[in-house]
Amino acid sequence: MPNDVREAAAHNNAQWCDVVCASHGLVGRIDAEAWSVPRRSPPWYPDAVTLRPGVDPEALLARIDAGAGASVKDSFADLDLAAYGFRVLFDAQWIHRPPTEPPTGVPLDRVTTARGLAEWASAHGGGELFRPALLADPGIRVLARHDGRGAVVGGAVVSGDDPSGVSNLFSTSDDPDEIWLAISATLPDVPLVGYESAPDLPPARRAGFHPAGLLRIWLR
Repeated sequence: MPNDVREAAAHNNAQWCDVVCASHGLVGRIDAEAWSVPRRSPPWYPDAVTLRPGVDPEALLARIDAGAGASVKDSFADLDLAAYGFRVLFDAQWIHRPPTEPPTGVPLDRVTTARGLAEWASAHGGGELFRPALLADPGIRVLARHDGRGAVVGGAVVSGDDPSGVSNLFSTSDDPDEIWLAISATLPDVPLVGYESAPDLPPARRAGFHPAGLLRIWLR
C-alpha cells in the first residue's frame, strides 16, 4: 500500500473503477502515473484517475477518449485541464477512517445474489451500472440496509483491502449519519478510505472519517 493516505485512496478508487469498467467489457490500463480506459467509461465513472502528483496532462489525455463527455479524477487537484477544453465539475475531499475508531451503529447486510443486487441497484438509482459480475469478485462487498419488509433503504459498496474503499453510499433515512455509522459498525477493524464533497463531509466526520486531501473532477 502507498505510504501517503491520498495515494492509497487514489489507488483503491482506481481499482474499483477498473472492476466496474471490466464488468462492462472495458479493459483498463494502470501504471505508476494513472489508471485509464481507452473508451468511454460507464456513467458517473471517470475515464482516468491520477495515482501520483505531477502527471503530464497531455500524456494522460492521450490514454483516453478525450472528446465531449470525458472525465478525469485529478486525485491531487494539481492538473490544469482548462486549456484542453475541460471544466471543473466539482472538488471533493479524500477521507480515511483508521480501524482504531470505536464502532457505532447497526451493521449492514451483504448482498450475495443477482436479484438482491438488482433490488439494491434500483434503490441506489444506478440501474444497469451494477452488474452481477461484481458479486463474483471477492474484493467487492455490496452492502444493504433493509427495512422491516425487506426493502432496500440504504447501502454502500466496500472494495479492496488495506485500505478498503467506501463508495456509492445512499440512504432514505432522515438521519444523514446513520449510513456512515453503519459502515463503521460493519467493518470496525478495517482501515477505510473514500471521498466526499462538502455537503456530505460532516456525517462522514461524525462517523470517524478524517480529511486526507483535495481531489478534483474535470469534465469535457
